[in-house]
Amino acid sequence: MQTLVGWHVEMEFLEEGDKTRAAAMLRLADGTEVRGHGHASRHPSDPAQLRVGEEIAGARALMDVAQTLLKKAHDEIEETTGRSAHPLNR
Repeated sequence: MQTLVGWHVEMEFLEEGDKTRAAAMLRLADGTEVRGHGHASRHPSDPAQLRVGEEIAGARALMDVAQTLLKKAHDEIEETTGRSAHPLNR
């Protein structure tokens, strides 16, 4: 049996001086939304490269989403099986 499922990711960035903030929102196939946040700070001696700040802040926001998804899966495994699940932190 083969199943095709799609997830949708939205990213927003806010640049303020040498700081970049990112917000990520993942919408699962069932409509559940998982959100994450990340930030990056440019060192004063580094050249201004907005894309680099976005990449770092965005990656951190996605890692935050990933941790939330792992926790959600862990909780669902325990709820379904009725026993402790192995940590899903990788």
